[in-house]
Amino acid sequence: MNFLKRVLSTVVGIGVFFAICFFLLILLISVSGGSDSDTVVVKSNTVLELNLDRPIEDYAGKFDYGDLTFFPNEPSYDGLFDIINAIHYAKNDAKIKGISIKNNSLQAGMAQTKAIRDALVDFKESGKFIVAYGDYISQKDYYLNSVADTIYLNPVGALDFKGLAMERMYYKDFQEKYGIKMEVIRHGKYKSAVEGYLNQEMSEANREQISVFLQSIWDEMRKEIGESRNITSDKLNTLADELSGRNPKLALASKLIDRVGYEDEYEAGIQKAMGQNSDVNRIDIYDYSEYAGKKPKSSSGSDRIAVIYAQGQIMYGQGDELTIGQGVINNALIKAREDDNVKAIVLRVNSPGGSALASELIWREIEMTKKVKPVIVSMGDLAASGGYYIACNADKIFAEPTTITGSIGVFGTVPNMHELANNLGINAEQVGTNKNAVDYSVFEPMTDEQRALIKEGIEDIYDLFTQRVADGRNMAQTAVDEIGQGRVWTGNDALKIGLVDEIGGLDMAIEAAAAAADIEDYRIKELPIYEKDFENILDQYTGGFIQSKEAILKEELGDKHYMLLQKMKKMTQMEGPQLLLPYDIEIK
Repeated sequence: MNFLKRVLSTVVGIGVFFAICFFLLILLISVSGGSDSDTVVVKSNTVLELNLDRPIEDYAGKFDYGDLTFFPNEPSYDGLFDIINAIHYAKNDAKIKGISIKNNSLQAGMAQTKAIRDALVDFKESGKFIVAYGDYISQKDYYLNSVADTIYLNPVGALDFKGLAMERMYYKDFQEKYGIKMEVIRHGKYKSAVEGYLNQEMSEANREQISVFLQSIWDEMRKEIGESRNITSDKLNTLADELSGRNPKLALASKLIDRVGYEDEYEAGIQKAMGQNSDVNRIDIYDYSEYAGKKPKSSSGSDRIAVIYAQGQIMYGQGDELTIGQGVINNALIKAREDDNVKAIVLRVNSPGGSALASELIWREIEMTKKVKPVIVSMGDLAASGGYYIACNADKIFAEPTTITGSIGVFGTVPNMHELANNLGINAEQVGTNKNAVDYSVFEPMTDEQRALIKEGIEDIYDLFTQRVADGRNMAQTAVDEIGQGRVWTGNDALKIGLVDEIGGLDMAIEAAAAAADIEDYRIKELPIYEKDFENILDQYTGGFIQSKEAILKEELGDKHYMLLQKMKKMTQMEGPQLLLPYDIEIK
C-alpha cells in the first residue's frame, strides 16, 4: 500500500511540475509578445550586413494561432521579399552608409539570387557603397557579389568560376540486381523525372533539354557579371574554361576580384572608407528587414493588391508554408476574391509541381477568381509542371530570365518488389469477388491490364493539361504539345515560345496588377495566413528546449540528410498522377 502511495504521489508531482512549467511558458510568451525590448534600433553611420547563409523562402509567412490569442500575431520578416524591401528602404535611409556582403554558401535559388542582385543594382544608384568578401566564393555567390564596387578574396581562398553543370543518377542496373524496381508510366519524351528508373544512362532528349536551359542561365549570368565587372561575355567564358578564379593570384589578374586580403583587412578597408575617426555600426539584414517592414506604408488608401505565395511541392491536402495544398491556396484566393478592398491578385509561384488533382483544383479556383478580379502570375525559381498548370490561366504571366518553367507532362510511378520477394522466399496470394477487385500488389508483376488502365489515366491528364495551357495562353493544343512533352524551359526561352508574357520580377507583376485594376494608390496584402499548432509554438518560443519531432530529426541528421529524408517522405506521399519537374534542379 505504501508503495502505491509513493508511486501515486510521484505521478501527481510530475503532473503538477509540468502544469507549472506550462503556465510559466504561457506567461513568458505573453510578456515577450507585448515587450518592446526587442525593437530594432538603427544607429547613424551603419553598414548593412548582407550575410545570406540560411535557406530563403519567397514568403516567410503570416500565422494564425487560433484560440491561443496570447501569442503575438506578427509576420516574419526573413523572406526573399522582406530582404529586397529592406535593401530598397536602405537606399534612402540616411543612417545606412553602405552594404557589406559576406557569403560563402548562398542558399537561394537562381531567380531569387537575381532578384536580390537587381535590388542591389538599384541600391547603388544612391551613391552608397557595396563591398564584398569571401573566404571561398561559390559560383552563385560570385554572381551576387559581382555587383559590388570592390570584391575581396582571402589570400588562401578560391573563387569557383567554371560554368554550370548538373548530375543525374540512374538506377536500372541497381533495380535488376536487387529485385526492387519502379513501374513507370509517363507522357512526354522529356518527362525525365522517371528516366533514372528506366535507363542506365542519360537519353539524348534529356541531355538536350538540360544543355539548353543550363546554357540559357549561364548566358544570363555572364551578361550581368560582365556589365558589373566590365568584362565581355566571351572573355568570361574563356576565364571559366581556364579556371581563372581557382586561386587569389589568378582571380586578381583576371579582374574577377579587386583585392586579396583577410577579413580583418576587409573590415579595416570599410572603416577607412567611412572615416578613421568614425564608429562604424553594423546591422544584420534580417534585423533590418524587420525594422523596414514595420515602417508605416506610404499609401493611406483602402485599395489593396493581394500577393498570394504558392511555394513548395504541390501536395493534395491543406498545405503549409513549405508545401502547396489546395486547402491553403484556395482559401487565400477566396479571401482575396471576397475582399472588396482587394482590387487585383498576384499569384507568386515557386514550385516544381506535384499532385495533378491538387493542381486542377487550384486552377479551378483561379478560373473563378479571374472572372471577378485580375490575376497576374509572378514566377520565381521554379514554375514547372504542376507549377505551370496553376499559372497558365492567369491574365498575364511574368518570369525571371532564369526561372525554370514548362515541363508540361505527366508521370506515374509504382514500386514493385516481386523479384526481391521471390529471392527472399515470399509469395503473396490475392482473392477477390470481381475481375478488377484485387488492387495492384507490390509483390506481383504489373499486368498488362493494370498498366493500360494507368496509362489511360496519364493520357487523359496530359490531354487536359495541354488543353488548359492552350485555353489560358490562346494557343492551339497541338502547338502546346510540340513545346510540351515534359520539356523544361528557362524564362527567357519560355517568352519566345509563348508560355510567359514578360520578363520581370514580383515588382513588375504588382505594377501590372495595379494597371489591370486601374488603381495607383494601394497597399500590399500578403497571403496565405498559415494555422500553427501548439507543437510549432513550443519549438518557436522555447528556443528548441522543447522540440518538435521535425526539429529533433533536423538536429540529429543535419540539414543535408534531413533534406534527403524530406524528399523520401514526399515520394511516399505522392498519390495519383504527378505533374512534377523532371528532377531536383541543383546546378553546380
